[in-house]
Amino acid sequence: MTKSLAILGGAGAIGRAVTKAALSEKWHVTVLDLKKTVDQYPVPEGANVKYIDLFDEKLMASAVEALGNIDGFVNAAGFTSPMKPVQNAQLEEIKEVIQVNLIGAFAVTKLILPKLKTNQGAIVNIASGLAHYARPNFGPYSAAKAGLISLTKTLALEVAPDVRVNAVAPSAIDTDFIRGGAGRTKADPLDVDFNMIAEMTPLKRAATPEDVAGPIMFLLSDASKYMTGQVLWVNGGSYMP
Repeated sequence: MTKSLAILGGAGAIGRAVTKAALSEKWHVTVLDLKKTVDQYPVPEGANVKYIDLFDEKLMASAVEALGNIDGFVNAAGFTSPMKPVQNAQLEEIKEVIQVNLIGAFAVTKLILPKLKTNQGAIVNIASGLAHYARPNFGPYSAAKAGLISLTKTLALEVAPDVRVNAVAPSAIDTDFIRGGAGRTKADPLDVDFNMIAEMTPLKRAATPEDVAGPIMFLLSDASKYMTGQVLWVNGGSYMP
C-alpha cells in the first residue's frame, strides 16, 4: 500500500531533499508551503502542493483538511531574522521567528494529528543544533527550536501509542535558507563561513540537505518503530549533546 507524507516547508532545501527521497520510495508526497516559495523553488516532479501560510489560520486549516489521512508528517518550516544580539532585536522580528518555527508547528500539528492517528503515523520535526549548542546572535531562533524539541517530547508522550514523534537537529547546512531565506524574507544571506565549519567538524565538511533527509526517512519508517520522543543530532560530530 502506498504511504502518504505531508511536508510543511517542503519547498525549502531540506524539504525538497526529503520529497525526492520519499518519492523514490514510492510515497505519495504533498508539500505545504508559501506560494511564493514554491514559485521560487519548484518542488520535485511527482509531488502535490498545497499552499499554506503560518500566519493565516484559515489557510492552514484548509490546506490540512485537503490532505486526507496520512502516514507521515515532516515539519521542515524554518525562518530566522538577521543575526544580532537579543538586545538589538526588534520585538516584531522575535515574534515572526517564533511564529514560524514554534507556534506554526503547534498549529499545524494540532490540525494534522487526527489524520495521522488512523494509520498510526509518524511525525518528524526539524529542530536545530542551536537548540542545544547556543551561539550568540541567534537568540529567537535558538529559543524557538529549543521549544520545538520540548514540543516533540511532550507530544510523544501525549499521542503514544497511536503516533510516534521524533526530531532531527542538524548543524548549519548550505541551503537557500542560510543564504537569504526563501519566500518569507528577502534579507541578506547569513554570515556563515562554511569553510570554517568544515575545518571544525570531525567529518571535515558541512552538511548537505541529503545528509538530513536520510535520518528523517529513517524516523518515518518502520525501522524506527520503537523510537519516539528522541532527537537525532546530525552534525558531523561537531558537538555531542
